[in-house]
Amino acid sequence: MTTVRLTMAQALVRYLIAQRTEIDGQEVPLIPGVWAIFGHGNVAGLGEALFQAGDLLPTYRSHNEQAMALAAIAFAKAKYRRQFMACTSSIGPGATNMVTAAALAHANRLPVLLLPGDVFANRRPDPVLQQIEDFGDPTITANDCFRPVSRFWDRITRPEQLLVSLPHALDTLTDPANCGPVTLAMCQDVQAEAYDYPESFFEPVVRRSRRPGPDEDELADAVALIKASERPLIIAGGGVLYSGASDALAHLAETHGLAVAETQAGKGALAWDHPQAVGSIGVTGSSAANSLAADADLVLAVGTRLQDFTSASGTLFRNPAMRLIQVNTAPYDAIKHRAVPLVADARRALTALADDLSGWQVPSTWQDYAKSSMAEWNEAVERATAPTNAPLPSDAQVLGAVNRGADANTTMVCAAGGLPGELHKLWRTPAPGNYHVEYAYSCMGYEIAGGVGVKLAKPDDEVVVMVGDGSYLMMNSEIATSVMLGCRLTIVVLDNRGFGCINRLQQATGSAPFNNLLADARHEQVVPIDFVAHATGLGARAEKVASIAELEQAFERAKQADRTSVIVIDTDPMITTEEGGAWWDVAVPETSERAAVRDARAAYQNAIERLRAD
Repeated sequence: MTTVRLTMAQALVRYLIAQRTEIDGQEVPLIPGVWAIFGHGNVAGLGEALFQAGDLLPTYRSHNEQAMALAAIAFAKAKYRRQFMACTSSIGPGATNMVTAAALAHANRLPVLLLPGDVFANRRPDPVLQQIEDFGDPTITANDCFRPVSRFWDRITRPEQLLVSLPHALDTLTDPANCGPVTLAMCQDVQAEAYDYPESFFEPVVRRSRRPGPDEDELADAVALIKASERPLIIAGGGVLYSGASDALAHLAETHGLAVAETQAGKGALAWDHPQAVGSIGVTGSSAANSLAADADLVLAVGTRLQDFTSASGTLFRNPAMRLIQVNTAPYDAIKHRAVPLVADARRALTALADDLSGWQVPSTWQDYAKSSMAEWNEAVERATAPTNAPLPSDAQVLGAVNRGADANTTMVCAAGGLPGELHKLWRTPAPGNYHVEYAYSCMGYEIAGGVGVKLAKPDDEVVVMVGDGSYLMMNSEIATSVMLGCRLTIVVLDNRGFGCINRLQQATGSAPFNNLLADARHEQVVPIDFVAHATGLGARAEKVASIAELEQAFERAKQADRTSVIVIDTDPMITTEEGGAWWDVAVPETSERAAVRDARAAYQNAIERLRAD
């Protein structure tokens, strides 16, 4: 057996370079880059190995470990999980900064390889700088925080362990059923230790996405249920996009007359104006999709977990005779909500369903109802997004202006707060991949970092980041990263002077405005934040606009700019789109000294009893 003597870090890098994938018939690197912030836990070992790799495995520098991991995750999402990136940090705060990002990737079923530095395996300099000590277990380090938010976790305490651990890690990262974050905690002394690795370990491997076909019996059960239905509805989730199943979905829907609603992750599976599209579903859904869901006697959910925002906390489906079929590569998700499972790749399942339903059509009355409901919803969207003479615009009016200036090469990026709800309802997505909203973990601070990741994945797209002032203040350093890397973004900052979404929710549950808007938080004075000066200081070009008309003009200027642009506009924190939507279970205190809370509790209890009775 021919061997090569390498340090553990050098072997890791060489193995990652050897991993390949296919996209549109072309072989490309599976892992096209590594994000790194160096420290004493990774600079000497992995840092030197990455330097030697050069352009074979490019290294990108960020300003924050959480942000770089978010950028990596956004890249993987934009690439439909066909490619992903790695992230390395030092031990201590550098490592734990990435835990939030790991949780986000876990909730979103997205691949990212996390390589945090760790303590010395030999324990000679014990405790090393930044080491967390468990008084009863010396094997515990800060990196154990990654265990519950990783699909696969290992601590590398010997260089030869890579021979076993790396294949398992890569299989997890590329398995559509088990996809998610992988953490390999890298003991810093072991990174520098050498071992005679087999040359065969580094032979190039082309990893193709696994596409399991449907079980014959499960497929037959699903077909029988669909054929027996009179009011069916498809719910398209993110799995449709990750599978590249949009064409298969369109074919099934068009051939058999099925209406298609979309989750946050699945939005764009069909173009917004597709004849079978009925818009978003759930708490932030269209009136069309939600009314169909309420009456449906059969729901075919494809590539979705049907989490509470999608199912309106389990209250969306009101027909007691409704049957649910869940298409998913993961059996864990396919059996949720007492569903009839169809465990399979979305594209293969949808293709098989279309074939086996040959000759069957949705009753014309149900098809007509779907079309008329969607026509009404489109009118509601026009009303909500049209500019008015109000002193401050709503979020809906801002996104309407941006949407009018967007085209088929525009990708919208957002996360958390009220904006994802408005975008889910109102943003008109022309094609798959043009809508990129992180909402499974609803992570404030994802937006700008995510925009950088999307731009790296789609360099020819116009990438627009829509972010509230609250999220902007949580994580904005990647504006500088975007300028440094030449990742030109257009960032629209909606300044409602606080956390407007939670302020509205707070008051809806009977509470007084408290600690959400800046004016309602503890302060001696409220200082207006100059976002234009701040963004300019980070290297972007920036301007503030005073109206929707000015916003539209500024957006056109941003598209012609040579670097990232930030456009700031003041918005009304109290206005949200009332049309559409569904109930969401937010528990209200049973007892309170305040009458408004007691009234809200009574309304909450009545809603629960009414929904149970229905």
